[in-house]
Amino acid sequence: MKIAFITSEFPKLSETFILNQITGLLDRGHSVEIFANRHSNEKTVHNDVKKYNLLDHTYYIEVPSKFSQRLFGLPGLLATTKKKCPATLLRSLNIFKYKRLALSLKLLYKSAPFMRDLDIIHCHFGPNGNWGAILKELGVKAKLVTTFHGYDIRMGLEKGGQIYRNLFERGDCFIAISDYNYSNLVKFGLDKEKIVNLPVGIDIGRFPDQNPHKTLTPGSPIKIATVARLVEEKGLHYGILAIHEVLQQAPELKIKYFLVGEGPLKDELTTLVEKLQLGKTVIFLGSLNQDDVVNTLMQSHIFLLPSVAEALPVCLMEAQAAFLPVVATDVGSVDQVVVDGEAGFIARSENTEDMAAKLKTLLKHPEKWSEMGQSGRKHVENYYDIDKLNDKLVQIYHALLS
Repeated sequence: MKIAFITSEFPKLSETFILNQITGLLDRGHSVEIFANRHSNEKTVHNDVKKYNLLDHTYYIEVPSKFSQRLFGLPGLLATTKKKCPATLLRSLNIFKYKRLALSLKLLYKSAPFMRDLDIIHCHFGPNGNWGAILKELGVKAKLVTTFHGYDIRMGLEKGGQIYRNLFERGDCFIAISDYNYSNLVKFGLDKEKIVNLPVGIDIGRFPDQNPHKTLTPGSPIKIATVARLVEEKGLHYGILAIHEVLQQAPELKIKYFLVGEGPLKDELTTLVEKLQLGKTVIFLGSLNQDDVVNTLMQSHIFLLPSVAEALPVCLMEAQAAFLPVVATDVGSVDQVVVDGEAGFIARSENTEDMAAKLKTLLKHPEKWSEMGQSGRKHVENYYDIDKLNDKLVQIYHALLS
């Protein structure tokens, strides 16, 4: 099959769920092209981006900023698109329907890269699906698949499901990665018959298949890790406050709290750490690639995710694949990823006291870590193995094309 992925940025460290789908499809012999609005410009890149030469298959949808530039480049653009999709080309110039978007030639420039032979257009995130719906409207023949994740669901809740009305009408298939997403898509007005449940997953093969049975060396610190973008919805200030409260109640404990990730809240979180005098406890590791994330998790004892908003967090899957007991919060479909009381504990979101209490329970009972870690690993193997999920994704594509 010839498959096009549409995403906002590529490559992006936090979107391993997209990367794993792309590489899985390539491994299965399918042709994959990536269309992104912009390059993420992150300093760290996952190794698979280089291994699969994905940047050679990535197209950045660039529109010249000035009309004169767009007009000057028009002959060359027409030469490459006219023979491929003449009807689509004409529709993109329909000023009566698309008004300034057509008159400015922006629609032509944005749609031109898609005037090719494609079987599937797979959009990640609702707003990119809205763009896919316009491509269908222009006459692109590929089947349109859209996966909703987190922020796009929150956009629908804030602005109303009508922001996806055109997409819901023209889209062929919608993938809900969790029960939370499924129920909200239905609330937004999406036909249930168009929804397929398929969670995101992780490459289990990146993690050792044996529980390392981590033991504490006398005098060495307990290592707690969080892997997350430093943004509001991850609730990281609650996590830092929870660590502080644990140490206030049990000052004899030695803890190192590792934060993996970058984001706009870095300075604010650093200030909080200094204010709480946790400079020797909280360590910011910055952005890491997949292999380095795995190494960090394998060297840790406990995983903490203090989110205030989530859909189906991949980092919790990765933590459990590394046999870590976890403490997470009751948001989105976290309870689908973490079996409360078996693989760790689910605390109340935005409740520092409850997070601290759950952490203390784990910290005071290291003898339970191995059993909890084993339980979490089995759960992830059963439900979030990307190899099995990619087989299902291919089946979804084939069903649409048949």
